[in-house]
Amino acid sequence: MKAVTANDYGLPESFEYADHPDAELGEGELRIEVKAAGISFVDLLLAQGKYQVKPPLPYVPGTEFAGVVAEVGKGVDTFSVGDRVLSGALAGGYGESCVVPASVTHKMPPGMAFDHGAVFRVSYSTAYYALVQRAALQAGETILVLGAAGAVGTACVQVAKALDARVIASASTEGKRALAVQCGADHAIETGADDWRQQIKDLTGGKGVDVVFDPVGGDLTELAFRSLAWKGRHLVIGFAQGAIPALPVNLALLKGAALVGVDIRQFGLYEADQYDRNMEALFDLYAVGKVTPPIVASYALADFKPAMRAVMDGTAVGRVVLEP
Repeated sequence: MKAVTANDYGLPESFEYADHPDAELGEGELRIEVKAAGISFVDLLLAQGKYQVKPPLPYVPGTEFAGVVAEVGKGVDTFSVGDRVLSGALAGGYGESCVVPASVTHKMPPGMAFDHGAVFRVSYSTAYYALVQRAALQAGETILVLGAAGAVGTACVQVAKALDARVIASASTEGKRALAVQCGADHAIETGADDWRQQIKDLTGGKGVDVVFDPVGGDLTELAFRSLAWKGRHLVIGFAQGAIPALPVNLALLKGAALVGVDIRQFGLYEADQYDRNMEALFDLYAVGKVTPPIVASYALADFKPAMRAVMDGTAVGRVVLEP
């Protein structure tokens, strides 16, 4: 098959589009003919060897994709050849086919496009798990979404609105704030504005926000935590800014607030049944149009370099997919 191949960790320009051997199909696995693969922040970290785990070299990048089941391994009785599915793995998505465990694969709901399926699983399951199980977000509460135009940020905005919450989105550019509003945010404020915290106070009548959704980290974390209301919950999703912040823990005491970790990978490992129920709930929300990935561009698989670069440089406002 043809695939994007990384012979060493580095930037997209160092990878090649070339022939790659098909992976062997093992027990409990599926071979999926890839129809679309999403490009995510995690993909870029993995490619550069900056993620907490490193796939063995050489490897095919791509952690999330959608396609059609081409072959079913022994012991799998829940899928058939021809099923339309979405799935994910540490690697393998940027190729014409990929072998994955059946346990991490879901049948796509009727009417879901392959490009939507390719960017649905990780972002939306993270947002749903964070808001429902970890934050117990209630209708009418106010949530501040940092990095609101990113993959998981846009998913959070949509899921929060589906849960009848009030959403304040924070993003760095006018275009990104417009995307957050397009996804349903009630208000959008400029990340880095001198009066950023004052804007939050004004929008909440001085109370502060009930929940912070934080995939950014860095200096923004403490500012956001200080903007929590009494008994607020600060959800730690990731550190897109790069720096892992140190938070004065007396703030939690003064606000009666909680700092809550959200690790979707471990949730899937330890609570697989609940993970699957969450996915079914998300599919129901997709079916009625309450959650829809904002696709901004589709590239041919052979054009992976400009596609990955657009995501890495932040010039793509919305999700980018590759199509073999």
